[in-house]
Amino acid sequence: MADLLFIVSRSEPKRYMYLRHEYADESNEVILDRRGGDRRRSERPPPLERRHVERRHRDITSDLRKNLRKTGWAVLRRLAR
Repeated sequence: MADLLFIVSRSEPKRYMYLRHEYADESNEVILDRRGGDRRRSERPPPLERRHVERRHRDITSDLRKNLRKTGWAVLRRLAR
């Protein structure tokens, strides 16, 4: 698993190529942001929670969005499992 995860805005293809060239290796991963927007369009909660265990250990969504808007990229350190 990568130690660092670089997430680059889809609007920054040159930055993505640069970071991938400079930092991508066995311990680091560079990816394009895959989110197209908020997935839930309804204010109603889903009828039934299908997940049995919460997969996220911490919510980074707001910080990630802020960094992607401000700089075009963000970097996260992955925690050891």
